[in-house]
Amino acid sequence: MIITIDGPAGSGKSTAARGLARRLGFEYLDTGAMYRAVALAFLREFNHAETTEEQRAAFLKTLRLEMQPGRVLLDGEDVSAEIRTPQVTAAAAKTAALMDVRRFLIEQQRVIAAGRDIVCEGRDQGTVVFPNAMCKFYFAADLDERTRRRLKELEERGHRAEFMDVREEIRRRDEQDSSAETGRLPAPDAHHVDTTGKSPENVLDEMEAYFRLCVNSSKPYSTNSSTGPSAS
Repeated sequence: MIITIDGPAGSGKSTAARGLARRLGFEYLDTGAMYRAVALAFLREFNHAETTEEQRAAFLKTLRLEMQPGRVLLDGEDVSAEIRTPQVTAAAAKTAALMDVRRFLIEQQRVIAAGRDIVCEGRDQGTVVFPNAMCKFYFAADLDERTRRRLKELEERGHRAEFMDVREEIRRRDEQDSSAETGRLPAPDAHHVDTTGKSPENVLDEMEAYFRLCVNSSKPYSTNSSTGPSAS
């Protein structure tokens, strides 16, 4: 069974995805880390130079990307910490906009998830990668709260940044994600979760309750309005 969690930067997707996977005994896939790893590989190989689709295709064929619990391996090297640096974060946003890279990683994500009970979090999981997933979530949160979360994450990793700079970076990413062409709009059958002011445990309780309803229903339902799975 596949559970998808989509939403913008700082909305709490990763924390919730890991927590829900633990509660349910599922595996967890951080697809954003996959884009970050490819961005890091491009930085190392091309050093910010403009690339053609042919160049990228040839390079991606040689790339060995492994997703392990708590670790991301790039050609056998653990890059879990390096992919979280501000430099790679900025590069990943551009890399994720490349359709050839997206096609490559979408295929990888589907291979990883095949036949598994897994929670997949990202930005297009419920719309593009796994449109038939039984249970889908879409996360949102106030921009300032998302900025504070991102700042805390950076500080915990030893990186300093200014509030307004991070806020503007997140705002720009939101603007980019608002394009329907990228598949990053909410899936029509996703359950919306606003994490503003909510504790991680409260969010997980809401998610687990909705998951149980999905399991007991013939299909997932949209909860954008008052409709949703019946508790019967």
